[in-house]
Amino acid sequence: MKKSKGIITLIAVIVLLTFFGYTAVYGLGTEEAGAASGIKQGLDLAGGVSITYQVVGDENPSKEDMADTIYKLQKRVEGYSTESQVYQEGGDRINIEIPGVSDANAILAELGKPGSLYFISQTDSEGNANYEIDPATYGYKLNKTIDELIADGSIVVTGTEVKSAQAGQITNDMGNKDYAVDLEFTQEGSAKFAAATEKAFAAKQTIAIYYDSQFVSVPTVSSVISNGQANITNMSSYEAAESLASTIRIGGLKLELEELRSNVVGAQLGEAAISTSIKAGIIGFAIVALFMIATYLIPGVASAVALSIYVALMVILLNAFDITLTLPGIAGIILSIGMAVDANVIIFARIREELAKGKTVSSAIKIGFQKALSAIIDGNITTLIAALVLGIKGSGGVKGFAQTLALGIVLSMFTALVITKLILNALYAIGLKDEKFYGKAKELKTIHFVSKKNIFFSVSLAVIAAGFVFMGVNKANDGQVLNYSLEFKGGTSTNITFNEDLSIADIEAKVVPVVTNVTGDKSIQTQKVSGTNEVIIKTRTLSVDEREALDSALEETFNVDKEKITAETISSTVSDEMKADAIIAVLIATVCMLLYIWFRFKDVLVAASAVTALLHDVLVVLAFYAVAKVSVGSTFIACMLTIVGYSINATIVIFDRIRENMADKKKTDELMEIVDRSISQTLSRSIFTSLTTFIMVAVLFILGVTSIREFALPLMVGIVCGTYSSVCIVGGLWYTLTTKINPEKQVEKKTKKSK
Repeated sequence: MKKSKGIITLIAVIVLLTFFGYTAVYGLGTEEAGAASGIKQGLDLAGGVSITYQVVGDENPSKEDMADTIYKLQKRVEGYSTESQVYQEGGDRINIEIPGVSDANAILAELGKPGSLYFISQTDSEGNANYEIDPATYGYKLNKTIDELIADGSIVVTGTEVKSAQAGQITNDMGNKDYAVDLEFTQEGSAKFAAATEKAFAAKQTIAIYYDSQFVSVPTVSSVISNGQANITNMSSYEAAESLASTIRIGGLKLELEELRSNVVGAQLGEAAISTSIKAGIIGFAIVALFMIATYLIPGVASAVALSIYVALMVILLNAFDITLTLPGIAGIILSIGMAVDANVIIFARIREELAKGKTVSSAIKIGFQKALSAIIDGNITTLIAALVLGIKGSGGVKGFAQTLALGIVLSMFTALVITKLILNALYAIGLKDEKFYGKAKELKTIHFVSKKNIFFSVSLAVIAAGFVFMGVNKANDGQVLNYSLEFKGGTSTNITFNEDLSIADIEAKVVPVVTNVTGDKSIQTQKVSGTNEVIIKTRTLSVDEREALDSALEETFNVDKEKITAETISSTVSDEMKADAIIAVLIATVCMLLYIWFRFKDVLVAASAVTALLHDVLVVLAFYAVAKVSVGSTFIACMLTIVGYSINATIVIFDRIRENMADKKKTDELMEIVDRSISQTLSRSIFTSLTTFIMVAVLFILGVTSIREFALPLMVGIVCGTYSSVCIVGGLWYTLTTKINPEKQVEKKTKKSK
């Protein structure tokens, strides 16, 4: 790159950074807010709409029907936000909380009234019409009651037998695009629908879709549908198709519901949590940038600028993709920032190694990027695979975490491999060519990690075993192995109407201590109902005596009318189905990562070692949760997923170096020596990457409110554990497995393939 081109490149980078930064903070128009203010925030950060439904016609609905209805509603409202929550209140009520919105009436109108949906044949078995056009209204009307239709077999399929309903486009017989609703039935529904369409097609009849006492669609059957998949075509627009699909989805509930109340609720964490998180992010990023500059000099400057562009782009794209940001989402961002730093550290370490070999600065930069490429791509793609699987199969906070992580991974690769490279080459071109500006790798003494593998294995097993022991002790003392919060075990929701409008800060400072004093519960969630003096306080499940004591304490302290205090038992917001979704998603992601690592490294033992190290980190952090009794809430899943992503990325870097050293091995080199040398060569990367990520989380822990600290503390433990396992466990484990399974053949095979 010529000097003039270098100057132009740097000017372009500065312009881009200014543009992206201004867009993120202020926006482009004179009255338009910046992208940062436009990012959707979850209930924990910004509040939203709370709607309570009550079951109609059944005072004692079964536990199974309630669970099925809650799960289906959860899937339905995730269309508004992945962070929406649905949980049971009392015996026959379901509460829905949707973040990032403030118009309850609009949500109610769009969501529709959950009720019964029926597919009705045009005629009964005797040929009598079940419905017909009403001349007075030019609309369809029923000739029988629903009970009569059920009795004579005219209800061919019910809403509960519809597996899915989605709006889409199809190409009709004329080759034109047509808006349609794609239906998929359950196995039982498919058989019923096949018989019904066979009858209707032969008689050239319709099958009506009837919901909430009205006809929502009366399509003509144009063929026999035997595969359980149907299309409702000739929709006037995509919006009409989506509206019908939405109606069919919500009509597939096992229970009929009616709206009981709806409120706009404030943030659970309050403004202090948001402001301190932003402050922590700025401080942490500044420390990381200074560390990179102090450690890597000119390359550090390039990375600081590239990371600044990364942050600005991340803010803009979070807004552009309409991603709801919550604490789990912040976890995804923290991990992706760590991976962005990691990519730069790998590159710069490679550049220094080439300079130590006597290469010119220009050659060192070029070769450094080339040699770092495989580790960066493998590490990021492995984590991206996990993010994609979690995004597709997960629900709730898992999906939100996956979205921010996937976006961050793509951005981090772009900024590291493109932006950093452009800036570094430009700085070199304008005259910063002396190798003293880049540093030179010192000759490293090989540390013998593998020979101490038995000590490391023993320590890890002891820590994991201690975790299980503490889980048993916790179970004996408290009845639960971990300190599960409201999200996992449910509790009591107390609604209080105060005599004055209390702020979130007032509630935290004045009300929460009173509740804690009575209940002994520190894991308390509070919400303000906007436009009222009402406050919702969620605690562990309270006994009748504890509820009475709390009512009395509130009355005495705040002069609250006891008649304006109500309490209900609420279920967990993380349902059994959501837990199952998360477990299945993690298992699938793990298998996919294992297969990718196996494919890339051509060694199943590499994949097995990497996944074992990943499991090790999860179990150690789980042990920490058990010992420290840190609250296990909605952020627990995100924390564990962050550790999984961090662990696998660190492991990939070491195996990439082992692969390279195996290709360059000499006849006198022993396998243990190669592994030790590889770990030693990547040790600075392991330490520096962990340190920078740890700094980001540590500042968040120091400045954050209680709930954020409970989220940051296990992450800090996970970062340390991930570094330990990648340096001390994974190499020794792979060596042990390799030498146990025909070592000579394994080494010879690797050498031949590498050549």
